[in-house]
Amino acid sequence: MSRTGLNDKSRNDFHWKRTNLTPISTQTFPMRRIIAHRPRHLALALLGCLMLSGPLRAANLPDLGDASEATLTRQAERTLGEQTMRSLQASGALLDDPEVNAYLDSLGRRLLQADPSLAGQSFDFFAVESSELNAFALPGGHVGVHTGLILATQSESELASVMAHEIAHVTQHHIARQIAGQSGAQLASMAALGAAILAAATGNGQVAMAAVTGATAANLQSQINYTREHESEADRIGFQLLTGAGFDPRAMASFFDRLQKATRLVDGNVPSYLRTHPLTHERIAEAEDRAFNLSYKQVRDSDEYHFVRALLRSYEGEPREAVALLDKALAEGRTQNARATRYGLTAALLRAGDFKRADKELAVVERGGPHPMVEALAGQILLQSGRLPEARKRYESALQRFPDHLQLVYDYPRTLIRLHDEAAAARFTESRLLARPQDPTLHRLAAEAFAALGQQTRSHVHQGEFEAARGNTQAAIEQYRIALRSADGSERDLTIADARLRELQAQQRELRKDGRDGGKDPSGGRLHSFTPR
Repeated sequence: MSRTGLNDKSRNDFHWKRTNLTPISTQTFPMRRIIAHRPRHLALALLGCLMLSGPLRAANLPDLGDASEATLTRQAERTLGEQTMRSLQASGALLDDPEVNAYLDSLGRRLLQADPSLAGQSFDFFAVESSELNAFALPGGHVGVHTGLILATQSESELASVMAHEIAHVTQHHIARQIAGQSGAQLASMAALGAAILAAATGNGQVAMAAVTGATAANLQSQINYTREHESEADRIGFQLLTGAGFDPRAMASFFDRLQKATRLVDGNVPSYLRTHPLTHERIAEAEDRAFNLSYKQVRDSDEYHFVRALLRSYEGEPREAVALLDKALAEGRTQNARATRYGLTAALLRAGDFKRADKELAVVERGGPHPMVEALAGQILLQSGRLPEARKRYESALQRFPDHLQLVYDYPRTLIRLHDEAAAARFTESRLLARPQDPTLHRLAAEAFAALGQQTRSHVHQGEFEAARGNTQAAIEQYRIALRSADGSERDLTIADARLRELQAQQRELRKDGRDGGKDPSGGRLHSFTPR
């Protein structure tokens, strides 16, 4: 997140949702990072080396045409996935947008519900801030979707078809099967390498270069692609999830067909998704055959799908460029959903600092009825234009109607802090942490509120939980040590902090015992902000 103030002149260069947090003494905070959207085609393809290397613990799975049946244990898969996600967070490759990520999560959950056998299986759906057309699955159920792919889809069913395909790679343990028979690389180094590769795809080339030093291109290239059998199986099972969830059965074939046509039209610029998921005429034909056997079904896209795509459009290019493009789309009628496009225009106007016109366009959007994303945008307009008492009332009203919408949940205590009502902010964040005990944003806001109240012990405890939730075990330990040295903690607070410190130290010892990274931040101790351009 940007550490600049909401009214700072530099806000135009950043995501309109980013808000400031006051630094707490003795703690180093994220540095501003701007993602420079330059294609990293080879770097994205190299992610396969993460999926195809690592230490093994033997286990048997049904053979899928592969000579080896030895593979990673389920626990090892989860560990590898968790390590990679921590590295991705530290590298700044992920999109820090609660509304986009919440939408992907809801879409993923809808697909999972189509198969009762997947109930209780852990999945994590998230967005990667990159113009590349790509999506990927990591061990342990982590599914990432590039913002470029979301924008490239023409229906929610098309987006769902890609996510269903990636879910199938996870449920069928294709990554573990590809790893089978290979060994010698340390888990931590593979996780860091995968994170660096994705960071390169979003502009951080130096990290990737450091990570791949010493690895030969031939060795990596030999490992990057799923087998044809795996792709066919993921298509088949993904199609079952897609149709079971009520989406258009033609969507998978239509998206494949457009990707293939785009490849022919743009020489030498093959979409990343086709490099990591090779597309053949047979795959398209099979997808078409599956849809042909089902009756036609018109499926309406959700409002959230259109709102999320419009929001992502508002982030593209310079603020005034985004405004001009969305203005033109509305003027020419080139929009699937006029209300959503106007919502995106309002977000772009906010990003450009044109509060007067943003108010005007918002009034038009609001005529379509209440929606949590509209309420969040309205609150941001009030917040960023300095109308803090109005913003507080708007958020309180919106939370009564949409109590679980994360953008509102995060922005309300930020407003309270700016109004210097840190006590209310602390009460609110701690009440929400009862339901979301590992939410790093809520812990970070609680840490700031308690710091302003002079309650250092509780502030550093929450800062420690912020670090722990992001996988930075050593930083979390340091925060708990500071908390225990603070003089203002109650006996209960200190007892809890001491127990949590011991738990974190035990976790760190276990990580080191297993040869992993010991909870260290792969960036070298600096947490990078998740700030788009």
